[in-house]
Amino acid sequence: MTATARKIAVLFDNAMRFGMRYVDPGADHYEQRYRERVIKQLHRRAAEFGFALQPAQGVS
Repeated sequence: MTATARKIAVLFDNAMRFGMRYVDPGADHYEQRYRERVIKQLHRRAAEFGFALQPAQGVS
């Protein structure tokens, strides 16, 4: 909760000081970042066990 409050405070401070506008990147942006993070963690865990992940054919 503290990290979120700080992030909001920094965004507000920058908007007031520099006249910046906040543009919400949208839920799709956050979903894509989450997916990338999960895939990266899976690759790292597989490597710890001596495996290498391969993308499935025909699946994006």
